[in-house]
Amino acid sequence: MPLTAGEINAFLKESFPGSGNDCVEVGDGFAVARRMITPEVIRPGGFVSGPTQFGLADGALWYALFGTVGIEPMAMTSELSMRFLRPATGAVLYGRAELHQAGRRNVVGTVTLWMDDRRDKPVSVAQGTYVRPSPERA
Repeated sequence: MPLTAGEINAFLKESFPGSGNDCVEVGDGFAVARRMITPEVIRPGGFVSGPTQFGLADGALWYALFGTVGIEPMAMTSELSMRFLRPATGAVLYGRAELHQAGRRNVVGTVTLWMDDRRDKPVSVAQGTYVRPSPERA
């Protein structure tokens, strides 16, 4: 049975309540994550901070992994590279992760981030790899 965004959010509420992110959609090979923007994540100049965008990209990729292989809390970010395209301003930051490869040990994907309902105007893009735990450590 496919994993739902509600199941991922329940896991986050219990296991990682400080993330600030939530999952709004998940399917085989993709996930959409969201972060409500608060004053604490606005950098001088009025833009959403890079670390906030990075954290949402990382979360979206994690949720996409969950949607493909199930919840693996110990899956770890191995590499994440980010390109900032334009200043991020608005009330809600979204990120859509698309997986390119999901193997036994590594999961590779790309994340596109945008503000509010402006999916056609990405603010940043990221590409990363997650490492799944070895069976003897899971």
